[in-house]
Amino acid sequence: MAQDAAKPAIETKAKEVLLVDGETGTILLQKNPDAPFPPASLAKMMTMEVVFEAIASGELSLNTEFPISTHAWRTGGAPSGTSTMFADVKSSVSVENLVRGAIVQSANDACIALAEGMAGSEEAFAELMNRRAGELGLKNSHFVNPTGLPAEGQHVTVSDLVILARHIRSAHPELYEIYSQPDFTWNKIFQRNRNPLLKMGIGADGMETGYTEASGYALLGVTDRNDRVTYLAMSGLATAKERSEEAQRQLDWADQSFAIRRLYRKGAVVGAAEVFGGTAGRVPLAAPEEITALLPRQEGERVAARIRYDGPLAAPVEKGAEVARLDILVDGEAVLSAPLVAGRTVETGSFPDRAMGAASELALGWLRRF
Repeated sequence: MAQDAAKPAIETKAKEVLLVDGETGTILLQKNPDAPFPPASLAKMMTMEVVFEAIASGELSLNTEFPISTHAWRTGGAPSGTSTMFADVKSSVSVENLVRGAIVQSANDACIALAEGMAGSEEAFAELMNRRAGELGLKNSHFVNPTGLPAEGQHVTVSDLVILARHIRSAHPELYEIYSQPDFTWNKIFQRNRNPLLKMGIGADGMETGYTEASGYALLGVTDRNDRVTYLAMSGLATAKERSEEAQRQLDWADQSFAIRRLYRKGAVVGAAEVFGGTAGRVPLAAPEEITALLPRQEGERVAARIRYDGPLAAPVEKGAEVARLDILVDGEAVLSAPLVAGRTVETGSFPDRAMGAASELALGWLRRF
């Protein structure tokens, strides 16, 4: 492989980036994917997920009305100088309109009203956010408030944001459609959707933008074009203009530079794993489902694969048990990891089989140290 093979196929000005294919989960581009940064309004995605779950479970109705408290008005309303839907203090607003304000206008007063209405306070709602984040597998994010306004200890990663976006879009498709709403008017004040991707003609249908002095301009964007859904999370851009241009450039590149590859059909044998103490010394490894990946159109020697497992496997090994992973690598970096299962059962061997297995492993273990 050439010495510069590990260089990314496209350079980016963003400090953190993750670009992922929605169908296969293939990573198309990554840069510091697990580095934490202040979320700003991207935290509102987690707020909406908690609200959406409550609506889906029947715990909350879109018609329910919540009051705009003095705290919500001062912290996130007209006097705050932040993103707001300009809800009047001590007025009552339906959950549906609060959700539209939070999504389309990135309204902080809407998010605080939802938090107070559902949990009693921002702090209590943040506990719900963190609990739900853990359930969804967001491993490196922590939320302190529902708005994303600066707070000590509040951070996200682009990896976690993509996980969250994929979940929201698939689990709550009807409510997700609000992210593509071009504008929203409340209190006779018209505001356009803050997502710059929506008017670019690139198939964008969501989701959120953010800005803090500490981390710069950020974005989570989703496009659906040419029968392909792509997720882009990025942060650390210097200006709003740079954020828009960089996002469009990366999403166009993803659309033009990759193609779906069907790598293994369901049930196909991909390789084999060593077995210790069984009636056989090896077991075939099969794909439990079709394995597909979105790979560079000009693959050359950039694409490789490897099988990972903790081995040798200890007998007995049951057919269909997940025992290994297949990693697909581009330029030396894993872009997709798929499970592999045992293709047949390997029973526990007789005493001579086990003794031979132990002797063999001891010898191999001794050799591996040198």
